[in-house]
Amino acid sequence: MSLGNALVRFGMGRSLWEERVGEAGPTYEDRISAEIQRYKDVKDVHELPPMFHYWSNRYVRPKLETVMEVSNPDAFYVKYIGKYAERHPEQTFEVTSLGAGNADTEIGIAKSLLDCGVKNFRFRCLDVNPSMLSRGTELARQCGLADRFVFQEADLSKWHPEQSTPIVMAHHSLHHMVPLEQIFENVRQAIGKDGYFLSCDMIGRNGHMRWPEALAIVHDLWRTMPDRYKYNHLLSRYEELYDNWDCSGEGFEGIRAQDILPLLVKNFHFESFVAYGNLPDVFVDRAFGHNFDTTNPEDTAFIDRIATMSDHLIDEGVLKPTQMAAAMRLEPCAPPRCYKHWTPEFCIRHP
Repeated sequence: MSLGNALVRFGMGRSLWEERVGEAGPTYEDRISAEIQRYKDVKDVHELPPMFHYWSNRYVRPKLETVMEVSNPDAFYVKYIGKYAERHPEQTFEVTSLGAGNADTEIGIAKSLLDCGVKNFRFRCLDVNPSMLSRGTELARQCGLADRFVFQEADLSKWHPEQSTPIVMAHHSLHHMVPLEQIFENVRQAIGKDGYFLSCDMIGRNGHMRWPEALAIVHDLWRTMPDRYKYNHLLSRYEELYDNWDCSGEGFEGIRAQDILPLLVKNFHFESFVAYGNLPDVFVDRAFGHNFDTTNPEDTAFIDRIATMSDHLIDEGVLKPTQMAAAMRLEPCAPPRCYKHWTPEFCIRHP
């Protein structure tokens, strides 16, 4: 059963996920099994086509540098964990990572913190997949960081913080979670008044589908672009017209992505927030991104045109961003640092 086609009536009653949970289709346990099996042997969950990095360096990095004074997501986490460490030099504190997977991101962050002279931290990496946690355990050992990491198998739908953990991070894991309301309440309890909730994640339509206004533009582009751009490497098929595929059909990929930002706005205060992505997602990600060559001027010009168009339409409020980086607190702070007028509230796409 495809769930991503349904709109979520946030603020107007239950989500359609909740309304349809009793219908025939994959159960929660089925999805857990599918998720574990899908990532059992995936050693690099962050592997992306070269054109993704071309786009992110030209169109995402400047936004991060302007707002957060960092050049990439790893540096974003290092900055805010470092800020907390600087305020509490006498405290050895825990960073809890929700859905850490292989923990390669967390281990890279730990290395950077140590390089910056920050030593009063340790990581607790939570994930439902024992194979990924095993790889993380081995990587931490190889890097000489085993004493700074605890790896814990956990279904985050049942996770409750056992103790205060002033930093909670979720790196591209929220869009795999169903009980977001409960998870965010647990995060609130964990970080307290002085901690941070840090996340880089997807905030577009459920199942990573395109909303109608974006889909119409993608279809217009599809009709005129070269056929060599139209091969879907994930589904191993040529698409004469772009198929608005629902990635949440079996596992948890993008299962409640469109609920993430509204619920964050409801539960947290933002210290800094950068949003990005929409039209380029289709052309630079794993499905179609491998069709583009970063050394081919025709290909890079096409991506430049899409990225510029997308940012302009977001400026005008026609489209909404589909990805974010956010540093959040429990207590109100100064007005959040944002790119242009792209505040969290502005970036919500109301169904």
